Amino acid sequence: MEDVTAGPDDAGQRLDRFLAAALDGTVSRSRLKALIEDGRVTVNDTVVREPRRSMRKGDVARIDLPPPADPEPQAEAIALSVVYEDDTLIVIDKPAGMVVHPGSGNPTGTLVNALIHHCGDTLSGIGGVKRPGIVHRLDKDTSGVMVVAKTDAAHKHLSGQFADHGRTGAMERTYQALVWGAPDRNAGTIATHLGRSGSDRTKQAVVSESQPDARHAVTRFSVETRFGPPAKPVASLVACTLETGRTHQIRVHMAHIGHPLIGDDVYGAGFRSKARAVPETARAAVEALGRQALHARTLAFIHPSTGDLMRFEVAMPADMARVAEELRRI
Repeated sequence: MEDVTAGPDDAGQRLDRFLAAALDGTVSRSRLKALIEDGRVTVNDTVVREPRRSMRKGDVARIDLPPPADPEPQAEAIALSVVYEDDTLIVIDKPAGMVVHPGSGNPTGTLVNALIHHCGDTLSGIGGVKRPGIVHRLDKDTSGVMVVAKTDAAHKHLSGQFADHGRTGAMERTYQALVWGAPDRNAGTIATHLGRSGSDRTKQAVVSESQPDARHAVTRFSVETRFGPPAKPVASLVACTLETGRTHQIRVHMAHIGHPLIGDDVYGAGFRSKARAVPETARAAVEALGRQALHARTLAFIHPSTGDLMRFEVAMPADMARVAEELRRI
């Protein structure tokens, strides 16, 4: 642990820049940013996960520097479902249960380990040693389509598109989610601010705009199928399109409007009784799912080298499809 106190000249400076200067450049800003986002930095004894947080005179920042570890993930012969590949990028259909990049508790068996084996030395290193080529990620238990850069130029181009979230370009990310109940409207937009939950720092929550780590989050949804009685559906299949890319955004937003994802024990724990109320075959399918019912179905972007519009769509995996099929029988 290291404590650093902000002086008068530090007021208004970003937290990551302040720490970089205070540590005399011994830790890179990119590393400090990752440590901040990982919850390893507090300011005045409060965890801060926003590198841009503005410092004030007298603020005391504490950083928990983990012991050095082997930074080089190793190649592993893990099968990949490749949707498309060329010299610039690779698009894969990530299975549920696979972690994207090595981290605490997951040093091996990740998508990065599989990509290093599959792509060899062609992977871009601009995303960091532990995240070569990674420009976006999916949660461990979320399945679906992902793109990975093979060159630094492609990484920069794709990262820019993801940062824009399709506001001015062709980027599109649409997910399928099985949720409890059904929204009253066939389509709508959820716009809130998301930040760390005050009751559980491992969770995200809808928070006030004034909370220091609050970030604007927008999800557009449309109901594709309602399951059960028309007047009171038991569940529904919803398509969600992201206009921002916040941690657990869809899961938090759908729970916020009263329709948490099926199988989500983090944000939908209060709806466990719903699973007990459905027919036995549907209940068995939900229990066998063992994860949140979320699938990244569609990804569209401009190819970094050719300028062509690339659009990929991958089918819902078997475990989610089985839940949907059983719900259709209600």
